[in-house]
Order: sequence, then structure tokens, then C-alpha cells
Amino acid sequence: MKELAQRVLSEGRDLGRGILKVDGFINHQIDPLLMQRAGAELARRFAPAHPSKILTAEISGIAPALAAGLALDIPVVYARKSKPVTMSEPVYVESAPSHTKGLEVLLMVSPEYLRPGDRVLVIDDFLASGQTIAALARLVEKAAATLVGIGVLIEKQFEGGRAALSGLSVPIEALVVIADMRDGHIILAA
Repeated sequence: MKELAQRVLSEGRDLGRGILKVDGFINHQIDPLLMQRAGAELARRFAPAHPSKILTAEISGIAPALAAGLALDIPVVYARKSKPVTMSEPVYVESAPSHTKGLEVLLMVSPEYLRPGDRVLVIDDFLASGQTIAALARLVEKAAATLVGIGVLIEKQFEGGRAALSGLSVPIEALVVIADMRDGHIILAA
């Protein structure tokens, strides 16, 4: 998606250690029109898979997931990182390391919202090492639902996440693919 790629190149910052700062338009301050267009593009790519639900991780995946959910007219479920008092047991739980926080985070979904028979599309902001998305895929499996695809705004190709997820045997779509980040430069894949 050309518009998103231009924003990554013009506003994104390589903070080192594989961390890309895009919080001016994706994950602290959100550009709603950009997210609407990105969600529509992800929806277009995955409509043939006939998803019935979108699953994402709290919090940065919510904006693109919601936009895709609007375009597909399907519910969006987000895996929570802390259990509210309103979430009854049992709960599906998986853990994944957080690259930006430097620790393990728990991802929790109520069986009330992720059920057998659901056709689940995972949408997130980034595909880096693939560990968060793999945890989301395990939540889908625990629910006896079917994973039908993975869509992300930005893939950091140099971190190997796509290869780590290859065993899931579902389509993976990224709107922007970064080949490398070094010395403050962001290099997009050809």
C-alpha cells in the first residue's frame, strides 16, 4: 500500500534493535483515514477466505483490525493483556514476548467470543519475529476455530516472522514490507 509505505518512510524512525517508531500514525496517535484505507485493503485481500471474525492483540492491532472488520462487516475480538473482572473463567491464555516492552505478555480471550466454527482472520500492526501472531494462532486453535489468514500493516522481513509462521499454512499479507533497518535508514523490500 503506497500511502502507508510513504508514511513509514517519511515519519517512521529506526530506534535500533529492530524497533520502528510509527506511533505518530499507527499506535499512539492514530490516523483514522489511513487505518480505514489499510483495513479496506486487508479486507479486500482476505474476503475470498470468508472470515467470520477478526482476532488481534491489545492494543496496537485494534485500529487496523477494526477498520478491516468494518469493511468485512464482521466482529473484531482482541486478546486482552490483563484479565478484567468481567471476564469469566475459563479463559484461553497464551504468552508471547514483547519486543518493545522487553518482557513476556499474556494474551487472553474469552470462549464467549472465540468459538468452534469461527473462521478467524488475524490482523495486527506488525509482523516481526512472529511470536505474537503465533500466540494468537494458538488461541484460535484452543477455541477449535479455523485460522483463515494473517494480515499486517508492516512486516519487518529481516526478523524472520513469516518463516516462523510458515507451519500455519495460511495466507500472510503485509501492506508494507521492510527489508532492513540500519543506521537510521528504513529500507523497503522491492
